Amino acid sequence: MTIKGRVHAGRLVVDEPTSLPEGTEVELLPLDPGDWLDASDRAALHAALAQSQADVAAGRLIDAADVLKRLRAR
Repeated sequence: MTIKGRVHAGRLVVDEPTSLPEGTEVELLPLDPGDWLDASDRAALHAALAQSQADVAAGRLIDAADVLKRLRAR
């Protein structure tokens, strides 16, 4: 279930009705929570992306259907 709301005067205001029971506790997460990568994680991500791009450029690809077939065979 997704419930939309906005911040108004420092408070979260729900924009739509809900069928949740009175007193139900909910956890709210921002739609764009940002990025929690530290410098080491970001460097690892960029290295993995660069390697992936190199694999694509070199034609080192595996068809997704083949991967799924192998996984289902396990």
